[in-house]
Amino acid sequence: MRDLEQFLREEGVSGALLDEVARFREQYSTDDSFRERIPAPACFYYGKAVWEKAIAALLCGENLLLAGPKATGKNVLAGNLAHLFARPLWNVSFHVNVDAAYLIGSDTYDGTKVVFRPGPVYLCAKRGGFGVLDEINMARNEALAVLHAALDFRRVIDVAGYDKIDVSPAARLIGTMNYGYAGTRDLNEALCSRFAILDMPLIARNDLLRLLGDTFPDMKETMRLQFAELFYELERKAESAEVSERALDLRGLLDAAALIRKGVSSGDALEMCIVNKTFDAYERGLVMDVIRARLPLDLDKAAVFDKTEVTS
Repeated sequence: MRDLEQFLREEGVSGALLDEVARFREQYSTDDSFRERIPAPACFYYGKAVWEKAIAALLCGENLLLAGPKATGKNVLAGNLAHLFARPLWNVSFHVNVDAAYLIGSDTYDGTKVVFRPGPVYLCAKRGGFGVLDEINMARNEALAVLHAALDFRRVIDVAGYDKIDVSPAARLIGTMNYGYAGTRDLNEALCSRFAILDMPLIARNDLLRLLGDTFPDMKETMRLQFAELFYELERKAESAEVSERALDLRGLLDAAALIRKGVSSGDALEMCIVNKTFDAYERGLVMDVIRARLPLDLDKAAVFDKTEVTS
């Protein structure tokens, strides 16, 4: 895979911003024991304007909230940013049972005495990492309240019964949120004010074609076009509420292509990775009709990929 910084320069991302990121990496080194937490991107986020906004916000010391519908690449961008800035990454997936003790840490018995076990936000703050707060709008208010002092100008975390820690100047928190997921709700004003909020757009057509080409260099051009058109046809159906957003799954589309390259027929691969993610029989029929209108269901590897396989 290409180097991420090289990719961004080829995309036309501001060289001045990338040079400033390089200076950031030189200024804030990472402890060797945490270097394995710096993510290696499996794929790149495509979108010059989004990249420049995100990089500028992080360089200004802002925490970032990536907001948008499904299939807009929020977690891909978050991981890419951690890699670009060479920061160790901690992930928190919010659900109703995530509380302040989980985020910051709690007392635990190590077999001989009670010790403090640090949580992911504590470690991120202490080690100058990037913390991804995934599906932050699923979190309970009492869980998020402990983050207020870490997210604003104070940049401190009070650890009950112990001491307060200063948040490293290299640390950033990146929240992600989807609109309309079950269990989600609007974020309160106090929390929103502590983020720079980036509205994530759906991947552009040319960028999707390049993503398919970079992920599957051996995919035939006609097939890349058909897979891209299938994605946008499902997007139009979801937007008009003919099908749910479950069927709009970019990761599923890429997974289906990978299965076809392993020898699974196109119909079975798309059924496994897209159709069956909807749990209503009538809706599954609608999604399969969309697929059938765009692609034959009996395509094999030879029909989709060139004979000379390229390792992506």
